Amino acid sequence: MTKERSTWQKILWLLLAYVTLAIAVIGAFLPILPTTPFLLVAVWAGSHASSKFKWWLLRHKRFGPGLRDWYRDKAIAKRAKIAAVTVIAVSWLIIILNGSPTGVIVLTGLIFVGCISFLLSRPDPSKIRQ
Repeated sequence: MTKERSTWQKILWLLLAYVTLAIAVIGAFLPILPTTPFLLVAVWAGSHASSKFKWWLLRHKRFGPGLRDWYRDKAIAKRAKIAAVTVIAVSWLIIILNGSPTGVIVLTGLIFVGCISFLLSRPDPSKIRQ
């Protein structure tokens, strides 16, 4: 019974990994959907079921470098920071221009400032490796 449960757990972890990976891939093409958080969840969930899945993602041509930077140094590349801050700022501008209530504007503004502060506080991987 333990082996069966272990098999089901692996299946559920892989399912979560593949679902979040699919969302991350969609997010790579849609600016309103973040890619990196879903990739981080995919690596985390996939590593519970399969080290092959984890290493496949960490070695991936497109997604691997950013994931490796995060796991090694908790670092975010300057280009990714610029893209994220730009998308956050545009999103807040849309909220403002959409005529949202003042409370929504203030609350989202505070959340966005927190997110931007976190992003900008992360080191740049190119400066760490020097």
